[in-house]
Amino acid sequence: MTYDRLVCANCAGPVSEGRCPVCRASRERLQQDGPLGGLSPAALLAVLVVLVAVVALLAHRAG
Repeated sequence: MTYDRLVCANCAGPVSEGRCPVCRASRERLQQDGPLGGLSPAALLAVLVVLVAVVALLAHRAG
């Protein structure tokens, strides 16, 4: 989930606007998660399955 859809429990404003210190801290933390931070667990699992399939295919062709 991206922070532009989150609502702050402290000020009830959108986290993306950063109205209060809690919003700003949450927004900063979400932006620092890295390239895979925004992916859902299902998407991460799908990426893992694809990587395993590619490695298995390459191993089968080599051996």
